[in-house]
Amino acid sequence: MTSEYDSVRPPEPPRRRRRFGKRQDRPNVGADGTREMTMVPDVEFTSYYGHNVVKPPPWGDEIAAYLFLGGVAGGSGLLAAGAQVTGREALRRNARLGALGAVGVGALALVADLGRPDRFYNMLRTFKITSPMSVGSWILTAYSGGIGVATAAEVDRLTGERIPLGTLRPVLRAVEAPAGIVGAVFSPLLAVYTAVLLSDTAVPTWNAVHRDLPFVFVSSASLAASGLAMITTGVDDAGPARTLAAIGAACDVAATRYMEHRADPVATEPLHEGTPGTLMRTAERLAIAGGVGALLSGRSRVVSVASGLALLAASACTRFGVFHAGIESAKNPRYTIEPQKRRLAARRAAGIVDDSITTGQ
Repeated sequence: MTSEYDSVRPPEPPRRRRRFGKRQDRPNVGADGTREMTMVPDVEFTSYYGHNVVKPPPWGDEIAAYLFLGGVAGGSGLLAAGAQVTGREALRRNARLGALGAVGVGALALVADLGRPDRFYNMLRTFKITSPMSVGSWILTAYSGGIGVATAAEVDRLTGERIPLGTLRPVLRAVEAPAGIVGAVFSPLLAVYTAVLLSDTAVPTWNAVHRDLPFVFVSSASLAASGLAMITTGVDDAGPARTLAAIGAACDVAATRYMEHRADPVATEPLHEGTPGTLMRTAERLAIAGGVGALLSGRSRVVSVASGLALLAASACTRFGVFHAGIESAKNPRYTIEPQKRRLAARRAAGIVDDSITTGQ
């Protein structure tokens, strides 16, 4: 007899031959002559029926680019505010221009991943404090408004006040400084909220490093902003950028190492393997090289530019490495199941046996 399930039935093992006129004993032969057959073949552990436990986010490299450009914009806005307070006009102008350019291109990358601009607008219809995506949308909007007004004043000065602003020019001059401060207030939030956004998911690697990833993203943003400022600003005016670069490089290496050390060793394996591992190792080397170069570039424009490029590349490698490590961890069920088993064993060892997690109820 045949049935509709025969197509999914695993193949039967070959029957054994008779020896000396007798059939060899087979433990899977029943008294009634029927033969028991294993319906589920022995397989190497992957997950339930071989499928990944966590569905990888449907994000492409546009989101990774947004993570990087958000760091550039956030760090540049804060650096521009420092230059504004200390009267460094060249550094202030270049940092503002870099910040607006980064946040503009980053917004385009975000919209490209969303598919339609109205999806971003719809996120502004409500404000939900428990949603990193909702909060991040408002942070991006507030930052863009502040840094946009401040940069408009810089562009007006660069063009010799040829922009036909009319009576709006005195208003623009009056609100320029407050707008720059508004951008500075939201700069750290813009640089770090994407780390919270990634960590607030079920993706194994991102969730495993949720305590320390914000610090890594902040230090990475300082590398990107200082590197861009060192490229665009002369050595005489880029002193604060060089200082930020040296401090940021040391903090970036330390924060990344500490993050990898404190998190579950299995969940952080994707940070050390394949393309993400190559990106993370490259980021560390470039950060060290850029930080050392920043200390030595006080009189050399060439060294300053080279160090700035290294710092920018280091920040990009960090963001892309963390992004792709999370995507890869979601594809392999091992990075979900094994840390869960380890946490369960730790709870039982600590004597926590009266909840549904440890009792299975």
